Amino acid sequence: MTAQQFASDNYAGICPAAFNAMMEANSGSAVSYGQDNWTSRAADALRRAFEHDADVYFVFNGTAANSLALASLCRSYESIIAADFAHIETDECGAPEFFSNGAKILTVPTQNGKLSPLAIRTITESRNDIHFPRPAVVTITQPTETGLLYTLDEIQSISTTCRELGLKLHMDGARFANAVAALNCSPADMTWRVGVDVLCCGGTKGGMGIGEAVLFFNRDLARGFDYRCKQAGQLASKMRFLAAPWVGMLQEGRWLDYARHANSSARLLSRLLQDVDDIQLVYPVEANAVFISMPPDVGLKLRSRGWLFYEFIGGAARFMFAWDADRNRIEKLAQDIRECSYSDTGS
Repeated sequence: MTAQQFASDNYAGICPAAFNAMMEANSGSAVSYGQDNWTSRAADALRRAFEHDADVYFVFNGTAANSLALASLCRSYESIIAADFAHIETDECGAPEFFSNGAKILTVPTQNGKLSPLAIRTITESRNDIHFPRPAVVTITQPTETGLLYTLDEIQSISTTCRELGLKLHMDGARFANAVAALNCSPADMTWRVGVDVLCCGGTKGGMGIGEAVLFFNRDLARGFDYRCKQAGQLASKMRFLAAPWVGMLQEGRWLDYARHANSSARLLSRLLQDVDDIQLVYPVEANAVFISMPPDVGLKLRSRGWLFYEFIGGAARFMFAWDADRNRIEKLAQDIRECSYSDTGS
């Protein structure tokens, strides 16, 4: 077996709660295209978790979830306001623009990947002529691509600004459970109660093998979304295998237990590195991500020891932790970073 790596929480396998539910769903046959009992149970479980009669859809991945959701919130001549680090801008290969038939993403420069009400208002009110793509949607990522969290008050302030400006509010929640666990709030408190219209709730990074859920808290906004999913190749014929893991994950709050473990693993690494020379945290550790800056030679030596990690957003090395993060491997990573740093400085 390959030694555990922390370059991405996508590296992790399927968690027991999701795997066991899929095994149970694999017994016998079921009606196709989402008309099965598992899909109904999963949708109802999400509605209970969010305390809202939301319209729920299941798709294969986050690219489809975000792109199709955003396309349902704007027209081709309108625009989507996002942070400059937003995943939909930097890593979706133009999918939001493609599925919206050309809606433009308007990015806002940020220091940490978080949008502010002032920034939203400034870009929305900068122009109102017919030559400019009219803003229609604001999208925020929770947690952000830098691992930071929007507080509930910050989301409320953003949604209030959106209402004043006639904008819809979309949340990219690829690591939504990590945010809920970190803020110790309810899913409802972080979404519809503070004005979020649509949530793309991550399952894959939370421990599932595949699959995301799209929740429309305003059902009117979901009109035709089932057709969008079909047209985009996101209507699974054996939908029960996308849906069943949600039943297992949501049961007894297991998805949040997994998220708490991932978050605590990130905090562990940050603690183990806090006194290492030439190693600095680039952003506070608020969820399951650790961003560190280190001299180039330290990074090269770390890779020579077999460690994998990505460098982006200013060259910081990112380490992500999933439901299965092993404490011994985290301690080994910290030890290797320490040794590489000391050997680099001659200490």
